[in-house]
Amino acid sequence: MRGLKGKNVIVTGGASGIGQAISLRLGEEGCNVGIFDLNGDGANGVADKIRAAGGTAHGYACDISDYGVVESMVAAFESDCGPTGGLVNNAGWDKSMPFLDTDLALWHKVVAINLYGPLNLCHVVLKGMAERNAGRVVNISSDAGRVGSSGEAVYAACKGGLIAFSKTMSRELSRKGITLNTVCPGPTNTPLLAEQGPKLVAALERAIPMRRVAEPEDYPGLVAYFLSDDASYVTGQTISVSGGLTMHG
Repeated sequence: MRGLKGKNVIVTGGASGIGQAISLRLGEEGCNVGIFDLNGDGANGVADKIRAAGGTAHGYACDISDYGVVESMVAAFESDCGPTGGLVNNAGWDKSMPFLDTDLALWHKVVAINLYGPLNLCHVVLKGMAERNAGRVVNISSDAGRVGSSGEAVYAACKGGLIAFSKTMSRELSRKGITLNTVCPGPTNTPLLAEQGPKLVAALERAIPMRRVAEPEDYPGLVAYFLSDDASYVTGQTISVSGGLTMHG
């Protein structure tokens, strides 16, 4: 896609799952990829895969819920690669249970990762983008943030907040040449879904028009598009990738 070759892009949660698939695709597109993950060894492992395929990538151990750590890791990436041109806020975490069974400690952890994490990255990275009058941000939310999801009340609240934040920032920064768009995954074949058991997965497969849950590889194409020059006139949009389970018009 146009404008991706040589672009410096940070991907959070890039050591596994959807984040790994996005990182590998961006490496194929010629981006210089910074892989931020709490699992530093995993981040470096994905960076190794990108380099082995002829791309450029660096891994960084990063707790996205810690603003100071985010500042340090963004500075390290920009020292290695140059100014950040793209940001993919992908990292997320949840523990499924009815809201009335949850406690304050769980709320804090879910909010710290799924809401404060993207806010921290955006606050640090967008300052430089605004100074340079250029930048692309893709926030990975969830269909839980659009239509709700039983057992994921706090997670859904965070993801809905991320959608609203993306739209607001796209309005604030559009004249600075910065776009922000949101991708909402549907049920995806990840360890978190597997923990829910085969009965739930089978029920989801019956409900999804395409009759399967998503694979991590179903998302990188849309993310790459939003980061590219082909999407230069697209901002503030929220798109579900769910096999037709959710349809918004």
